[in-house]
Amino acid sequence: MKISTKGRYGLRAMMDLATHGGNGTPVFLSDIAKRQAISDKYLEQIFAHLHRAGLVKTVRGRKGGYLLTRPAIDITLKEITAILEGPCILVDCVAEPEACSRSAKCATRDIWTLLGQKMDDFLASFTLAQLADMQKEKTQEERHMYYI
Repeated sequence: MKISTKGRYGLRAMMDLATHGGNGTPVFLSDIAKRQAISDKYLEQIFAHLHRAGLVKTVRGRKGGYLLTRPAIDITLKEITAILEGPCILVDCVAEPEACSRSAKCATRDIWTLLGQKMDDFLASFTLAQLADMQKEKTQEERHMYYI
């Protein structure tokens, strides 16, 4: 099981937007792309999904860019990953029981269902603001490193 680059890059980009656009200042995608080492074109595709879902909005003009539509504290990591990756369904029979003739009597299907719910609950327990704070702490640790 693996999260795609769309999900990983999207989460990093949203964290960057929360960090640099948290004061209501629009952020250029090109700036996010540089800071996060993500292709501009790929980031445009990711932000198109986030925009359609209503998590980000665009500001046009010379001082334009992207902004969060809600405070970062009100956006969960589950929302972002669900938009970019889809629902957390680990095997087909969880979403479509008719995909397998054993679904009704299969204990492993119950395990996959529970695991998917636990992953959803875990991602729902973290906000974008918390993720941005975690990143700030890691960045500050880097600054305090002294090399001889």
